[in-house]
Amino acid sequence: MSSIDWMRGFVMILMLVDHVSMVYNKDHLATDSAISYIPGSALPAWEFFTRWTAHLCTPVFVFLAGTAMALSIERKVAKGIDSSQINKDILIRGAFIAILDPTLISLFAGKFLFQVLYAIGLAMMCMAFFRHLSSKLLIILALSWFTFGELLNGIYFPPGESTQSIFNAFFFSSYTSTNLVIKYPLLPWLAMMILGWVFGRYLLDYKEGRNSVGPVKLLLSLGFVSLMAFAALRYYNGYGNMFLLREDHSWQHWLHVSKYPPSATYTLLELGLMMVLMALMICVERLIGTRQNGILLVLGQTAMFFYLVHRLVLVGVANLFDLYQVSDLYTTYIISAVFLAILYPLCIWYRSYKAKNVKKSVYLKYL
Repeated sequence: MSSIDWMRGFVMILMLVDHVSMVYNKDHLATDSAISYIPGSALPAWEFFTRWTAHLCTPVFVFLAGTAMALSIERKVAKGIDSSQINKDILIRGAFIAILDPTLISLFAGKFLFQVLYAIGLAMMCMAFFRHLSSKLLIILALSWFTFGELLNGIYFPPGESTQSIFNAFFFSSYTSTNLVIKYPLLPWLAMMILGWVFGRYLLDYKEGRNSVGPVKLLLSLGFVSLMAFAALRYYNGYGNMFLLREDHSWQHWLHVSKYPPSATYTLLELGLMMVLMALMICVERLIGTRQNGILLVLGQTAMFFYLVHRLVLVGVANLFDLYQVSDLYTTYIISAVFLAILYPLCIWYRSYKAKNVKKSVYLKYL
C-alpha cells in the first residue's frame, strides 16, 4: 500500500522541522520527560505544537519498520526460504542500522548517541526470535509492556533520582551526560515494533482472504479505542503518565506526555493518531491513486537516506559554523522548507540509483 509510504513520508517532514528547531532554534522545547520538565514551566503554544507534532515520528518509524519486515519476511517464509538464512539477514540488517548511532551520527554530534536508529536496529534483531511467536502472544507481550513498564521505571528510574544507570537506560529508562546520551531504550520501542509486525501479518492475511475485516475499519476502530484510552489516563492523571502529570486543563498540558521514556499515554496517543491518519490515507489512495514522484511517497521510500543526509548536514553545519540556537521558530520553518526543497529531488535521484544498483551493493539495501 502506498499509504504506508505516505505515512512514513509525512512524519519525515515533521521530523525535519523538529531537527531544524533542535539545532538552530534558541527557544526549542525539550521538556517531554518528568526528568527534564520543571513543574510550572511555560509551554508556549507554537513552540510546544512544533515539538509535539514530532512525537508522532518515532512510533511511526518503529511500527512501520515492523510492518515492512513482516510483509517481506512472511512472504519469504511462505516461499520456503531457509529460516536460518532469514534470521541471519534480520540480524545483519538490524546490527547495521543500530551501529549508525554510536558511530556515524555520534561522530558528527561530537558525543556518543544511542537514539532512534539504535532502537530500531536492536528491535529488528530481536524480531529474529519474536517472529516465531503467534500474533496473539505478540500482542499480549507488547500490551504487557505498555501496561507495566511504568512500574519498572518507578523502581529504577523515579523522578528526582540523582543517579542514572546506563544499563537501565539501554533497556527501559534514559541517560544523559556531557559525552553520552541514551534516550531510546529498547523495550518500549520493541513493543511498538512487535505491534507493527502483527499488523503486517494481518495485511497479508487480509490480502489472502483469511481476514474479512478491512484495514480502514480495523485502523479506525483501534485508533479511536487507543485515543479514548489516552484521554481516560490523561484525565485521571496518575499511573500511565510516566510521572509527567497534567498540571491544568490547557490543551498543552493534555498533550504534554512523556516520550523519554515513553509513557502509556504517549504510546496510546501517537499510535492512535497514526492509525486514524493511515486509515484516511488509505481512503485517499483509493480515490486518487498513487503518483510515482509524490513527495510523501518519495520521502517514505527513501526514509533512511533522508534521515542520514539531513541529520548529518544539520549537525555538521552547526558544528562547523557554531550556529547552535541562533534563530527563532519562524526561521526554523524557513530553513526546513529550504532543506525540503533540496532533499526532495535528491531523494528522487537516490531512489532511482538504488533501484538500479541495489543488487550490486551490500549496503544499498539497508539505506
